[in-house]
Amino acid sequence: LLGLTGVEDRLQDHVRTTLELLGNAGVRVWMLTGDKVETATCVAVSARLVRRGQLVHVISGLRSASEVSAALETLRTLGDCCVVIDGDSLQVALDFYRDEFVRIAAALPAVVCCRCSPTQKADVVRVLQQHTGKRVLAVGDGGNDVSMIQAADVGVGLVGLEGRQASLAADFSVDQFSYLARLLLWHGRNSYKRSAKLAQFVIHRGLIISIMQVVFSALFYFAPIALFQGMLLVGYTTVYTMAPVFSLVLDRDVSDEIAMLYPELYAELTKGRALSLKTFFIWLLISIYQGGALMMLAVWLFDTDFIHVVSISFTGLVLNELLMVALEIRTWHRWMIWSILGSLAIYVASIWVLPAYFDVMFILSAAFVWKTVVITAVSAVPLYIIKVIRRIYAPPAYAKLT
Repeated sequence: LLGLTGVEDRLQDHVRTTLELLGNAGVRVWMLTGDKVETATCVAVSARLVRRGQLVHVISGLRSASEVSAALETLRTLGDCCVVIDGDSLQVALDFYRDEFVRIAAALPAVVCCRCSPTQKADVVRVLQQHTGKRVLAVGDGGNDVSMIQAADVGVGLVGLEGRQASLAADFSVDQFSYLARLLLWHGRNSYKRSAKLAQFVIHRGLIISIMQVVFSALFYFAPIALFQGMLLVGYTTVYTMAPVFSLVLDRDVSDEIAMLYPELYAELTKGRALSLKTFFIWLLISIYQGGALMMLAVWLFDTDFIHVVSISFTGLVLNELLMVALEIRTWHRWMIWSILGSLAIYVASIWVLPAYFDVMFILSAAFVWKTVVITAVSAVPLYIIKVIRRIYAPPAYAKLT
């Protein structure tokens, strides 16, 4: 040899730790690269995508359907292994045995597709979306990853030496691959749980006032009379309850240190317990109970002051919603406290501003105060007791860590 030149393509810092965290979080990792088989295998091993002692099965050079069928049969018998497949063999497998290949490969702990063109990377993403029904996140750092990033449900671009094409085309842009762990395990988990809670609470807020209207109409032979009108309806959905309800986006069940230390908490999200038909019907039952209790008790306790039924029931409704928000909060934030106290102050001030809906002298009476407290307590306290009992005898996973 007259001369020999070598170029080392080093991994970024903490790549191994990040992949280990994602694996413990239940995330299946596929590596799609344009490198040769040998280079791709070395990178997979050095990144610990392949566990210690795990078999690496290489599939390359396949040209016909019969060869792919024999390779898939061999792969099915190997079980727990990492498969490395080149671009030509991958294309033949997708052309003739797409369903079977995806079913077998998706069950493996790690898959490496090498010698892939940008179009093949995007095709693999689409195939996984169609045949697994799972959400696919694509991570890339170069221009040849743009099509893959855009085809995925969520795209993450790395700002690296190959330019900013990937980061500009992605949904999220990060400087290092290691930031992906915090993006998913902390921010992603919080986003899912907060969105689920907020969506269901907004549904509850609309259902409970509808149930009160139904009960009111049923008590008076379904007369076409609106219980709440004008500024009360506008105020209920805005200044009286909007800020406390939307402050739930600041809530968190665990700290960021615990979320990163126990990635298994992220795997719990795949069970869909935070947002499902079951949780929807639970909130539906809560709305029916609370709406019925507020309306029935307002009519029963204030039977001699029925002319004030609007101010009675509406006061109980607003207090119930503010109390429900407080009961749903796991970690208090100062803006949560200010939103609840501020909304309550606005409601109290509006009693004097809206004399057409409220009788100030009646509201300031002792009878109104203690009866309204009873109505609100009957509506909210039983649900809190049930919540405490469930937390004692069937605590969620995060409660065992705090």
